Amino acid sequence: MAKPVCAIVGIGPGNGAALARRFAADHRVALLSRSADFSTALVNEIGDARAYPCDASDVPSIELAFDQVVGDLGDVDTLVYNAGSGSWGTVEDISPAQFEASWRVNALGLLAASQRVIPAMKAKGSGNIVVIGATASRRGAARTTAFAPAKAAQRSLCEAMAKHLWPLGIHVSLIIIDGGETGHWLAHQPRSAWSFEVEARPFGERW
Repeated sequence: MAKPVCAIVGIGPGNGAALARRFAADHRVALLSRSADFSTALVNEIGDARAYPCDASDVPSIELAFDQVVGDLGDVDTLVYNAGSGSWGTVEDISPAQFEASWRVNALGLLAASQRVIPAMKAKGSGNIVVIGATASRRGAARTTAFAPAKAAQRSLCEAMAKHLWPLGIHVSLIIIDGGETGHWLAHQPRSAWSFEVEARPFGERW
């Protein structure tokens, strides 16, 4: 029996790599990121994985990438949305373009990626969408004028998705800050005890 498919959007040396290594133990993994250099090196390291170019701020790029994933590996059983970026500055510093760019990566990209995997998950009556959030989704700081609203929109989108998709057998969950191991654990929770929002704070972090 073929292993389930996990698609991870947003691959870097931190959470993205940790998530890829953890899911590769029991999934075929698709690594989606703007730059293929790091993802390709990671594929060579972990084995049962493939790298795909994908700009999380661009809907056509997301759609094309997921078409390729499904064509190569099959329907996605677990989507991990780890893409997240933002410009740092006060309300006087950032431009409207920077504000929009942060929203496109953190919220619009999540919507577009989710819409590509939900139909197959609904048909099977099971699936996981795990989103890597941030404490900025709960509070704005002076220099997170672009990032915090985008992460807040992402969190609200997750909550709306969870309320719609949980009854259909699709587990939508959100991790606040770090959590490679936590993401894998969420994707394997029994339906009778699903979690929505989990905080996984590293030791020594300033609250």
